[in-house]
Amino acid sequence: MKLTSNANGVFPIAPTPFFEDGKIDTSSIDRLADFYLSCGTSGLTVLGQMGEAPKLTHAESVAVAAQFVKKTPNLPVVVGVTAPGFASMRMLAQEVMSLGAAGVMIAPPNTLRTDEQIINYYKDASKSIGEDIPIVLQDFPISFLVQMSPKVIRDLAQEISAIQMIKHEDWPGLEKISALRSFEQDGSMRHLAIMCGNGGLFLDFEMSRGADGSNTGYCFPEMLCDLIKLKKEKAVDEAQDLFDAHLPLLRYEQQPGVGMAIRKYVLFKRGLISSDAQRSPGGKLKGTACQEVDFLLNRLAKKDPRAKVL
Repeated sequence: MKLTSNANGVFPIAPTPFFEDGKIDTSSIDRLADFYLSCGTSGLTVLGQMGEAPKLTHAESVAVAAQFVKKTPNLPVVVGVTAPGFASMRMLAQEVMSLGAAGVMIAPPNTLRTDEQIINYYKDASKSIGEDIPIVLQDFPISFLVQMSPKVIRDLAQEISAIQMIKHEDWPGLEKISALRSFEQDGSMRHLAIMCGNGGLFLDFEMSRGADGSNTGYCFPEMLCDLIKLKKEKAVDEAQDLFDAHLPLLRYEQQPGVGMAIRKYVLFKRGLISSDAQRSPGGKLKGTACQEVDFLLNRLAKKDPRAKVL
């Protein structure tokens, strides 16, 4: 099952669960996989930023990806393979694809400055890992400090056949989605799946602009599935009411530096992972912050009973 440009729906970004001592919690991986399947997700992304991929050894990365692939045989699993050099990227990409992954996600190094450098980097990456391996282009300039204009993405799509999906996380990003879809409409760019990140913070309007779905780690992925379904059914008010109910938690979760701790805290409260620990360096949510999240969950539960986790 290889990733194609027809991907849509919700591809949750899965965390890598750890015990307090930093060891990988394999039983929680199984629990998360079962949960994502029960939500009605369309796919899954592992070893992204939320997966704490840089903190894993190569062997651990392969093992985590393999376990998620094995537990979700009917879902396309995308594996993050971003690395400082192409040798390690190629090794991980080829190993996970041999185990049944659907494609790989590659973020640009922060040294890229010009359009030509961006295009050449992804050309070289595709040739290095194998041009038959589907690629998700991670466009997240706030984190990676690389600006990809709509025209650059169009050129990438036209010149690199392996690119099938954009993980869209630009701010502001709504006009970029519209620009990319206009290129598709005028025939100057082939279709790419546009799956949006940013915690789902703008998903209500991103879908209206032409996005195909969500590719983020929000701690209630089933809400994202419901929102997209309602959008497709043209149930505009119902979709917006659901989104609005979750918006305070979406906003709180989006804080730089502590977003991972917030997400893991909620997933722990929901019983989906055994501990909210991050592998070092990384801390847990504490004190007042936990109380604030509990407050938001209690308020959310009045409108969405799935948030009754206390």
